[in-house]
Amino acid sequence: MTETTILFLRACLALLAMPIYLLSFLGIWKPFSRKVFFPFFLEKLSGIHEKKTKKHKQELFHNLSDFSSPSGELKLLEIGTGYGTNFQFYPPGCKVTCTDINPNFQQGLLRSISKNQHIHYEGFLVAAGEDLYQVPSGSVDAVICTFVLCSVQNVNGTLKEALRVLRPGGAFYFLEHVAADHASWKYFWQQIFYPTWKLVFDGCCLTREIWKNLEQAKFSELSLNHISIALPWTPIQPHVMGYAVK
Repeated sequence: MTETTILFLRACLALLAMPIYLLSFLGIWKPFSRKVFFPFFLEKLSGIHEKKTKKHKQELFHNLSDFSSPSGELKLLEIGTGYGTNFQFYPPGCKVTCTDINPNFQQGLLRSISKNQHIHYEGFLVAAGEDLYQVPSGSVDAVICTFVLCSVQNVNGTLKEALRVLRPGGAFYFLEHVAADHASWKYFWQQIFYPTWKLVFDGCCLTREIWKNLEQAKFSELSLNHISIALPWTPIQPHVMGYAVK
């Protein structure tokens, strides 16, 4: 398909979403989205999403305990915690510090904590992935980041911060949706949805090739798998998951 076709279809989609574009122009959409729309949407979607990703998360986190400190303690830092949907997969007794750029997730997060008494909740930090200044260097055993690198402003900066806060031998765990093959119809539709999707869903980018950022980051070891998770009614299907060791 030609660039002209992509631009035309983007314009058609933008017309359908014109009220949101107008609210964005007026500076109203972003604060409304972060306080009301996105937390509401994410909570409603989480049930469907978790059914699709559960087996992959079970596989991803099965060896988390291997990265416990020599004392046997396991300290986790989760970037972009949202509503805490990963808690159920964490080992009993681990200590979890949560971060998110959006403070409006805290009420839903507390509900998730009450359902997961096997973990020790250490606290919530309002912080962007690229700026974890509140977390001391080398202070955690594992950093968790699922469905977050699509929306951070700087993927490389977030990975750099993850490396900084990890102790030597600690691990960065990830599960992220990524760009489809450039020759595929999936990528064609990702390009069409990209501008409107990013606006509506708080900066979520559909076409990031996150595996390249991970390969170029200064981890000593990288275990990365390309997988497919079809999320209904979305242009999201290709994903990468795995962990990287400092």
